[in-house]
Amino acid sequence: MGYGFLDIAMTPAVRAAQDRLGVAHLWQDFKGHRAFDRFTDQEAAFITSRDSFYMATTSETGWPYVQHRGGPQGFLTVLDDRSLAFADQRGNRQYISVGNLSTNDKVSLFLMDYPRRARLKIYALAEIVALDADPALTARVPGATAPKAERIIRLHLEAFDWNCPQYITPRFTEAELTEALRPVRDRIAELEAENAALRAALQTQGGAERGDGVLSPGDDAMRDEEWRR
Repeated sequence: MGYGFLDIAMTPAVRAAQDRLGVAHLWQDFKGHRAFDRFTDQEAAFITSRDSFYMATTSETGWPYVQHRGGPQGFLTVLDDRSLAFADQRGNRQYISVGNLSTNDKVSLFLMDYPRRARLKIYALAEIVALDADPALTARVPGATAPKAERIIRLHLEAFDWNCPQYITPRFTEAELTEALRPVRDRIAELEAENAALRAALQTQGGAERGDGVLSPGDDAMRDEEWRR
């Protein structure tokens, strides 16, 4: 029985480190089966609701490179239970990820949901697809027909895993804060309206008790005459 993601991640050097640090038994005795090589509805919903992710590639000299990718929710498309795709938009034109993928198609993705402190890790093999190579694919990928789209990157799933929420600091976007604070703003507006109505009522009541309501022009003339006396 295997644990797909860790079967890839736990190289001999990693296992040697586990043994040296006294935790090898935690993984050697693992009896479960967690292939995690097909996305379920849970992963699909999580992926399509992201507006960003991080993708790591490796150069031919062995150096890793992590790139942030962002776009509207759903820009990373779930094609099926074993593949994803996104439109590669023109950026600073360094093409580091594209160059790395030409010699090593292995990628690692981190997808974060900061408010809920959830993290999905993905191992995949990347395939660069020209925009005109597969019209059906281009039609399915959001942003593939945008002016700055240069290619499609299709990701073939090898394994995924969910991380524990430990050490993930909750962060919120402006849109998330706006929605979360909507009840507070609505309540503040209600209270301000109530306060304005109460102030108006008190002013009206106080004026009536003092008899200093609105004066007519005749009242003004009588007061001027009394003042001159």
